[in-house]
Amino acid sequence: MILDKSKCIEHINDEEQILPLRKVLDKLEQVIRNHTIEYTDFLDPYQRKLCYSFLNRIHDISYHEEGGYHDAERKSIILFPDYREMRDINNPISAVRVDGKFKFTDLNHRDYLGAIMALGVKREKIGDILIHQDFGQIVLHDEILDYIKYNLESIGKESVEIKEIELCDVIKGDVDYKEISSTVSSLRLDAVISSAYNMSRSSSSSYINKSRVKVNWQPIDQVSFEVNEGDMISIKGFGRMVLHRVKGTTRKGRRKLLIRILK
Repeated sequence: MILDKSKCIEHINDEEQILPLRKVLDKLEQVIRNHTIEYTDFLDPYQRKLCYSFLNRIHDISYHEEGGYHDAERKSIILFPDYREMRDINNPISAVRVDGKFKFTDLNHRDYLGAIMALGVKREKIGDILIHQDFGQIVLHDEILDYIKYNLESIGKESVEIKEIELCDVIKGDVDYKEISSTVSSLRLDAVISSAYNMSRSSSSSYINKSRVKVNWQPIDQVSFEVNEGDMISIKGFGRMVLHRVKGTTRKGRRKLLIRILK
């Protein structure tokens, strides 16, 4: 079978995703040609959704998503010939626990990621970073496990100790957020962002038009895009928020929202 990689992604308009998807297709081509087992970099849900558009059309190839724990956001796709069984394939994912004097330090996801990337590790080699009150956990590829164990010595100004743990010991992290209630005229993306961050509609529209906003990890450049309960919205420079609940309508017809701004 000859894999026409250009045809596989000709329908994808998001130019930022072309290179990551081509890397997946390169792995897929190796499996088809050499009957090997390959795995991708860690991909977010939007990137994996784009991959399904060609993975589900190719015969004789199976795949399995692995993120280290059940509710993982970032996952690697393991690609293998369909005559192989996943239970007989080595899992390429590992995890480490990070310990330090965290009771006296308010470290967040950005601190962890910054410390890791300062070591020269690429973002796509790291899965979820799980923050707990007294410790942290990092899901990563086996290929960088030892490097992280022996080189990650501090996060922020805090000295840390790293030790490998079993994937069954990975625990979903604590989610720290600020909860706000607001009302909006509609569930348009620009209106929801304006309400959450107390900014003008022209400002929120500008962020959207400049491709600085994603909904459920997908870039959105339409100010009139309608969001739904449960949607994750990220704005470059602001972080993430979740439209946690649409609580109904006021007497004046405005929508009542409960929004969680993630810290």
